[in-house]
Amino acid sequence: MAQESVASATSHVAHEGDEHNTKNMLGPLLCWAVVFADIGTSVYYTPGILYKSVQGLAGFFVFLTMTVFVLLTLKYAEVTHRYPQGGGVVTVGAQALNPWFGALGGMFILVDYFLTASISSLSGIQYLNVVIPSLTPYILWVTVAVVILLGMLNWVGISESAKVSLVGAIIAFVSDIAILVTVFSHISFGQFLELFPKMFANQSLTGLALLTGFANAFLAFSGLESISQLSPVMKRPHKKVAGQALFLVVITIGLTSPLLTLFSTLLLPQYVANDATSGQIISLLAGNWGNLALQIEVAISASALLVFASNTAIIGAYHVFMALSRMGFLPEVILSRNKLRGTPHFSIALATFIPVAILIAVNGNINLLGDMYAFGLLGAFTLTCLGLDVVRTRDWRKAIAARKRQANLAVSATQSNGSNQIGAADITSTHDLQLSHVEPVNNIQAPTSNGTAKQLQEVQKETRGWWFKIDYVLGILTTLLVTIAWVTNLIFKRDATLFGGSITIVGMAIAYIYHTRSSKVTGRVVVPVVVTRVEERMPNSILAVLKPGDEENEAVIHSAINNNDQHRPVVFLYLSDHKPRTQVPRMMEIVDPYLEDEQARSSFGKAESAALKAKLPTRKYIYIQGGPEVATRVWQMLHPHDTIVAADNNERLKDINPDRIRYEVTPEGKVAHLLKRW
Repeated sequence: MAQESVASATSHVAHEGDEHNTKNMLGPLLCWAVVFADIGTSVYYTPGILYKSVQGLAGFFVFLTMTVFVLLTLKYAEVTHRYPQGGGVVTVGAQALNPWFGALGGMFILVDYFLTASISSLSGIQYLNVVIPSLTPYILWVTVAVVILLGMLNWVGISESAKVSLVGAIIAFVSDIAILVTVFSHISFGQFLELFPKMFANQSLTGLALLTGFANAFLAFSGLESISQLSPVMKRPHKKVAGQALFLVVITIGLTSPLLTLFSTLLLPQYVANDATSGQIISLLAGNWGNLALQIEVAISASALLVFASNTAIIGAYHVFMALSRMGFLPEVILSRNKLRGTPHFSIALATFIPVAILIAVNGNINLLGDMYAFGLLGAFTLTCLGLDVVRTRDWRKAIAARKRQANLAVSATQSNGSNQIGAADITSTHDLQLSHVEPVNNIQAPTSNGTAKQLQEVQKETRGWWFKIDYVLGILTTLLVTIAWVTNLIFKRDATLFGGSITIVGMAIAYIYHTRSSKVTGRVVVPVVVTRVEERMPNSILAVLKPGDEENEAVIHSAINNNDQHRPVVFLYLSDHKPRTQVPRMMEIVDPYLEDEQARSSFGKAESAALKAKLPTRKYIYIQGGPEVATRVWQMLHPHDTIVAADNNERLKDINPDRIRYEVTPEGKVAHLLKRW
């Protein structure tokens, strides 16, 4: 059975009410800072880890993987403006494929966050060890203490600041450039060019070596997913801001990461091959080709930025835990907040102590952590890319269908006694196409003729353009390349597969058990449901209108399902009075009014549970904040055959013009059927 819940999620994000307060939202520079502060830290530990598997070819593989990284940024920029509520792979998987793929994406990104927190904090203390050599025997336990301290700070409620990220990112980028300038001041351009054949001097590049090296080098670009988590706090338009921010990311990472990896692995092989110094290689590169002052500066700045990246991972992890709980996949206890600080202590504890357990389990072995890293990172990349390809394909098909309908309307208008006017119902039909790449402000828009026609023309023009087709093909190529890298790591990175696979299996098992048990509890039905927008006409459908606190909601649900002998598509519309928050969300927070509306989630959960029992093949769930006038607009767009409402609410839908009204008395209450032949 196919659940039709795959389009763009409710986009009336919580900060809409405070949109005028743009000074607290992130522009391109601050978004760049947050992402670079995450991706930019990878260069501090990647050369040492990568050298263990590919030796002098580390720089070559980072250069090679950089091309796929650029393609990935195009897809993540689109994810950012398609899904302004944030959530990254969780939201993409749920919206594009199925709610359970959202849970799977959540498990992937949690594995990524756990290892980011572990490896970044450990690498940060290793760089601090350059300045404080006496830390050497205690690096592991100092790292554990730092992670626990970060967890305590989050429990207290100290939030991350993009402005602090900006300072750290600028310092890190300037330090990286200073190292490159220093190295280039000591070698000629000819000597620099000689480094490239030197990479291949003692190693043969076989097909298998090319495949495994390519897959391993993705470690150098971990952190890209953080851009999609910034959507709720990003200035509008998301498409422009995310595009500019990621352009800066590509330039700054492209200038630093491949060259620093190349220099550190070829100019200091004696250090990068040594386990004791490989985790400090960028600082040692600065000291060997510059001076002690530069070495210390790089060590301190790297240490601070790595610890900062570890904190970002903890924040991201506990927000994912909370989102999965709100979606009905994890126990509600995860959402509990302590009375003293109002912070989600269970989520924070999980996000803190799992990385601590990982650090202790591997005994502070950063190379082993690097080997374990690939599963969650590449799994999240793959699922995000696949989900976006699915959405793009649907959009293309809808654009083609809309053009055909528009052509048919034009023919009908020409044949209707020379009339140049199209009827109101036909005008409404041009609103069938609301593609999710058009960044919406509200869940639906009024079906006005001018605005709708303009939107439709713009969408049709975009899908006809060469860039859409090129982007579509490049997107599929990106998915293929990332999938190859992930599958390669699944096969050849045993530790990563065992660790990541175990976490994912355990997490999905917990989600399934909780889902199954919750579905059996009377009045507390929790079935994963993903909401959608109005996207297309459904003239043979049933529209079931639900309202908060309405005792007849169950009557409406059961009537929509039980009076469906012809297996019509059913659209469950929830008109919410849930007030969105007015404060600007925190960084990395997943902001979706539907997930925060317990009554709506409960009503949709009951509807989905009943639909599953009745084996209803097609259903949609639409969540909108508004009153009866919104239901009227949905009715005009869908063209449903039967609109079912609680009998008491019938008169409130004044602008719905049914052909006839039929009343039904059910055990749960009385409902009205507003029947219409279009």
